[in-house]
Amino acid sequence: MTFEFLNAINYTKENLITDDITEKAYNSFIINRSLSYFPDSVLAANEMNFNHHLDNKLQSDFLINILRKRKRFSKWNRKSRDGDVEVIKECYGYSDIKARQIIDLLSPEQLQELHKKVNKGGRK
Repeated sequence: MTFEFLNAINYTKENLITDDITEKAYNSFIINRSLSYFPDSVLAANEMNFNHHLDNKLQSDFLINILRKRKRFSKWNRKSRDGDVEVIKECYGYSDIKARQIIDLLSPEQLQELHKKVNKGGRK
């Protein structure tokens, strides 16, 4: 249902919030996050983040009427997995934060040794 709201805001410009059930289905976080990837809609998404206390219908109406009709589709950014951080976490039992803090303390040779130590074989 969230992507139907996005399609309505971006392209069809029809109001999908007609009752309490559809208003509860509107997820303002996902909508604002997906609109924040585009230069022409980032300010409107930020304005809705500032006014998060407004009803979902008001937020939807604002975005439908303020944004121009355009197809806006993009892939979401995700955290990339760093192989060296994963090796440090497995060897020492550290968390992500702790492993990222100490990665600069290790030399490339030490990291290679850790990779050899953790290697379980098989295909990569």
